[in-house]
Amino acid sequence: MIIKTADYLQSEADWRKCPSPNLPEYAFIGRSNVGKSSLINMLTNRNSLAKTSSKPGKTQTINHFIINKNWYLVDLPGYGFAKTSKTNREKWQKMISDYLLFRENLQLVFVLVDSRIEPQQIDINFINNLGEKGIPFAIIYTKTDKTSSAKTMSTMQKMKNLLSETWEELPLMMQSSAISGFGKEDILNFIEEINEQYYSSKDLL
Repeated sequence: MIIKTADYLQSEADWRKCPSPNLPEYAFIGRSNVGKSSLINMLTNRNSLAKTSSKPGKTQTINHFIINKNWYLVDLPGYGFAKTSKTNREKWQKMISDYLLFRENLQLVFVLVDSRIEPQQIDINFINNLGEKGIPFAIIYTKTDKTSSAKTMSTMQKMKNLLSETWEELPLMMQSSAISGFGKEDILNFIEEINEQYYSSKDLL
């Protein structure tokens, strides 16, 4: 897939106010400071489409972008550490949970995981929660340029081992680097495959 246009649409704190669910939609989420905004900018060929920050908790709303006029990319708030009140964290958690459960055109959630560190319980809990609720997802390992290939593979294998304890079939896992662009083609081609299935099913109706 080639990204020709990528435009910001709107930001909402309520999933019911999001854009009309008439296009396939892909959400990106991960622990705060996992490199989500940088990855989105790399995928869309835009330096500042998604706002990057060294401070966790920068994204606080459901942010919609329209890509190539035919699918939505959604930047969700990070989960985990953020310098904010317990009330705000609970509000963000409910906002994300409601969006993931009720957004009817959501095709897939990309869960971003830092390739440099051991599997974190908060990531495992989030992944298991998606599985329990039947929400389709894939895992993207970020920042692979900041560690060795062997370290990334080791981190991925440890995650597979942990998930294998409760999962019959493991989710798709991909690698990426916002710096080098590594993984971009795989991620966009995967989205394109799902889009083709989505529009094909619409044509049959």
